[in-house]
Amino acid sequence: MNTFGEATLGELAQALRGDLIRPSDPGYDEARSIWNAAHDKRPALIVRCQGVADVLKAVEFARSEGLPLAVRGGGHSIPGFSTVDDGLVLDLSPMKGIRVDPEGRTVTAQAGCLWSDVDAETQAFGLAVTGGIISTTGISGFALGGGIGWLVRRAGLTCDNLIAADIVTADGQYLHTSEDERPELLWALRGGGGNFGVVTSLQFRLYEVGPTVFSGLVFYAGEHAERVLRGFRTATAGAPDELTALVNMTTAPPAPFLPEEIHGKPIVAVGGMWAGRIEDGDAATRPLRELAPVVTDLFGPMPYTAMQGLLDPLYPRGMWNYFRSAFFDDLDRAAAPLVREFGRLPNPLTEIHVHHLGGAMGRVPADATAFATRDQEFILNVVARSTDADGYPAAVAWARGATDALGPDAPTYVNFTGEGGADRVRAAYPKDTYERLVAVKDRYDPANLFRLNQNISPSVPA
Repeated sequence: MNTFGEATLGELAQALRGDLIRPSDPGYDEARSIWNAAHDKRPALIVRCQGVADVLKAVEFARSEGLPLAVRGGGHSIPGFSTVDDGLVLDLSPMKGIRVDPEGRTVTAQAGCLWSDVDAETQAFGLAVTGGIISTTGISGFALGGGIGWLVRRAGLTCDNLIAADIVTADGQYLHTSEDERPELLWALRGGGGNFGVVTSLQFRLYEVGPTVFSGLVFYAGEHAERVLRGFRTATAGAPDELTALVNMTTAPPAPFLPEEIHGKPIVAVGGMWAGRIEDGDAATRPLRELAPVVTDLFGPMPYTAMQGLLDPLYPRGMWNYFRSAFFDDLDRAAAPLVREFGRLPNPLTEIHVHHLGGAMGRVPADATAFATRDQEFILNVVARSTDADGYPAAVAWARGATDALGPDAPTYVNFTGEGGADRVRAAYPKDTYERLVAVKDRYDPANLFRLNQNISPSVPA
């Protein structure tokens, strides 16, 4: 446990515009909690930053005092990297400034923004960039790790559209990076995560989307899971870029739009967004809505922001969460093992997602960003959850088995890697990409101050 003199902490508190929160403060328990309840840690200090000056001071303090440093944006980190025991949590959540340039089709947003914040501002001008399927997700970690959402085929990954960023580095520099200024750092931020500093603002390219899109969910009985998966492969083959879709194999919630007799039973939901002309949406999504006998079809015109937040109620704060992923290319071959794992769901909160990729994402050269897996048509995202600690180990064990069912060598998605560890991180990057990331790490964080992430270790570990 770290101990600090009152004079030292008083000096830090005086230097901040934001709040310094200590374990003895009344708001400490609320301030230390994160979305993923699987990680219940007790930081020595929490700095709620109001601006870049606070970030600079917090980084300097953590470095000088030898404190482990956790950086928190939206707080959705699945491995719990947005908190730490006996260290300093740098909380960016108060930093929510957003500026949209409708003529230049860009948005600059501070790192504490959630996707719901950014979507609300950009949709005022009928513009959007690929954001989280859960709108309470923070923009920073999502974008820096890649960013797969409803616009991934139309606009590419979120990181593909990161055109500039401001960052505080381990040695206390405040730097700007773009295609023209420190381009190698921008390359690394496009998929390399939070390894290189505290990103304080991000600038994204925007696309004409909405304000109304044709989107929604269609539900099929669980007994048709394999038929749906094989049909999904056919329905998405050759799909226009404007259509992004996924399959979710789960348990029917007690929702009013589902018949009572199916509540609590296995169900397959197919979700999709058509981001083209609204009048073309019904025909474009119909192949997804005819894969088997339909239980409920909720597709139709809706606000883009409504589709972005459609699944939010299913992912509340306070559950125990563990996610895993694997990219793959042959859904016909994967269908049978995935259906087998569907039959082994450990509880009604666990899910198997198969997300269709390609389109704009697939046309980005593999070496253009640190996110190099561009040649796989699908990604498996396994969502393991429980309401408390009792069911968590079984859910985690099932999730690991479900992803391993596609083979031990399948590349992984860094944002959906449920734990840290060098092996899991290396599996997210080809060898050449990883070595290039290490070179950037060596330049900007050779002592590995920023190690609470899917860590790219410097070539000479601290």
